[in-house]
Amino acid sequence: MVMNGLKRFSGLIAAACLLVLPFSATAGPVRLSLQDALDMARENNSTLKAAASRVEQAEARYLQTRKAYLPSVELSETMMHTNDPAAVFSYKLRQRVVNPVDLGYTERINDPDALTNFQLGLEVRQPILNLDAWNGRKAAEVARSSAGYELERAAETIELEVKKAYYALVLSRSNLEAVNRSIEAMSRHDREARKAYSKGLITRSDKLSTGVRLAELNEQKLVIRDEIRNAEDALRFLLRYDDDSPIVPEDGLEVQREHAAADAAVSVDERADLKALEAYTRAAEYRTQMAEAAALPRVNAFVQTNWNDNAFPGLDEHNWTVGLSVNWMVFDGYETIGKQQEARARELESRYLYEEARDRSRFDIRRASRMLQTAASRIDVARQSLEEARVSLDYIGERYRAGQAMTFELLGREAAYTRALMRLNRARYDYIMARHELQYARGS
Repeated sequence: MVMNGLKRFSGLIAAACLLVLPFSATAGPVRLSLQDALDMARENNSTLKAAASRVEQAEARYLQTRKAYLPSVELSETMMHTNDPAAVFSYKLRQRVVNPVDLGYTERINDPDALTNFQLGLEVRQPILNLDAWNGRKAAEVARSSAGYELERAAETIELEVKKAYYALVLSRSNLEAVNRSIEAMSRHDREARKAYSKGLITRSDKLSTGVRLAELNEQKLVIRDEIRNAEDALRFLLRYDDDSPIVPEDGLEVQREHAAADAAVSVDERADLKALEAYTRAAEYRTQMAEAAALPRVNAFVQTNWNDNAFPGLDEHNWTVGLSVNWMVFDGYETIGKQQEARARELESRYLYEEARDRSRFDIRRASRMLQTAASRIDVARQSLEEARVSLDYIGERYRAGQAMTFELLGREAAYTRALMRLNRARYDYIMARHELQYARGS
């Protein structure tokens, strides 16, 4: 299955170059840096593509609001064939074919022959005063800005998820290296214990204890391998990367210390998600004004011109009409009043949501700052613990090889050293992620 994945990967790179990757198309694991992963996520992630589509939708809705001040132009072609007396007389007037003889005979007026009329019409309607439409345009403009901020925050969220998956893979691989080293050392001790037992130098219990510890390490290795696969699958999902080749991260758990200020007064107003909510609140205000303006009169102008003829397309006789209309819905069964109340309630809801998100963001900053400070302290403690475990292991190892230490002492020191190394790896991982989460909480 791995080889099939590698063949697919090589074919994609050589034939189509569908993904912009710095990877090598040779057989073997795929090496991936954090920056490469972030670039792939920005280009390929479906969540970001969906957010970008929502921005395009907002742009389209804003474009539609130009109808608030731009005219509408309608061209029509109508064919009528009728013997209705009023219609026949009207169409004859429009075709300008009425003659005095028709007026002298009542039977020609009351029971006329059927008449065919082709009418080509052109109508232009120009909004003059539509306050609700103007407020709707303002709401759509602010909503467009909100969608842009949501796209920006979605990108930050995906980047954080990619970093979590990437460094989880780094952590698991680092732990796998630690366990492999322990397995290698414990295998040597197990062979030495078997030789010593065959010579009667140690008890059967001591011989079996090394095998038990080796089995524990192999079991731990299986669990870590599952963690590696889970992290790789998470990366493949976020990057939309379908190759099944193992992913080897190029970055490690290097820690760059920085001061984490947990100041509650840190401004979060520049966070993209808060900007989106703030814009959404302003859009709700405009929608409230739009609902209130719906109860006011609307003023529109129109120009209509028609051509009438008894043959298609009807370009013979021409007439025109210019007008101004004022429409005012005085009462519509409480529909407008209900929409006004609904708009005000939605405006309040958006304000509450914005305030809640702003308060939560301050909490997130303080929490991430505490996590960063705690992880930094844990790194110092873990480093000291690892050094002490290493010295203790070296000392007991020398005594064990000299026959002056028991097997259980060696096993205990080895287990303590492995745990200390994995705790240091975890502390470094937690520090790196706390730093990224703090940046995410600040919106930087």
